[in-house]
Amino acid sequence: MVHPAVPQASLAPAAVFDWLDEAAELRAGAGLTRTLRSRPAEDPVLDLAGNDYLGLVRHPAVTGAAAEAALRWGGGATGSRLVTGTTALHTELENELAAFCGFEAALVFSSGYAANLAALTALTDPDTLIVSDAYNHASLIDGCRLARADVHRAPHADPAAVRQVLADRTQRRALVVSDSVFSVDGNAAPLPRLAAAARDGGAALLVDDAHGLGVLGEGGRGAL
Repeated sequence: MVHPAVPQASLAPAAVFDWLDEAAELRAGAGLTRTLRSRPAEDPVLDLAGNDYLGLVRHPAVTGAAAEAALRWGGGATGSRLVTGTTALHTELENELAAFCGFEAALVFSSGYAANLAALTALTDPDTLIVSDAYNHASLIDGCRLARADVHRAPHADPAAVRQVLADRTQRRALVVSDSVFSVDGNAAPLPRLAAAARDGGAALLVDDAHGLGVLGEGGRGAL
């Protein structure tokens, strides 16, 4: 059934997604085309592109615990966390993580990407200013886009610039957002000075410590 307000000519099937082909050609011309490459289970190549910094993915303690958990709990959580998806394993993990990091509580997500989207949308509103480091991870950038707040892109690792933005703001609330270790160039954020700038400017500070936890800090407790 054709809606009467839609011209018949606009329904021609050939041209509807031509723009995708044009975009693909532009990416190819700019050398930005990427393709999937599968890797075997046993690979002699030293992987410096992944996130398994500590080599725990194949550690017998990790794989053994995962296999035991799958046999006991099944292959999935069976639902969202608020319905049937929170198991005793989730609670145990969150309690251990909070104790390990010295925090009051922890909440586990299925990925760091999901955690950043949730945190940024939950901690802001239309009367909030987000001050986001220019080199922040894509998940933080997407979280800023989904948030209802005003977003200011601050110069990379520049607490003085953050101070100025906070001093000039008109919004009631402010949230400073930064990676602890930046995946773009691998350098560390000046967290003490960034925390001081946020505190003096009446702002909260949200830090993505994905590349610091397990690597930096006493016993691998992270950059914080």
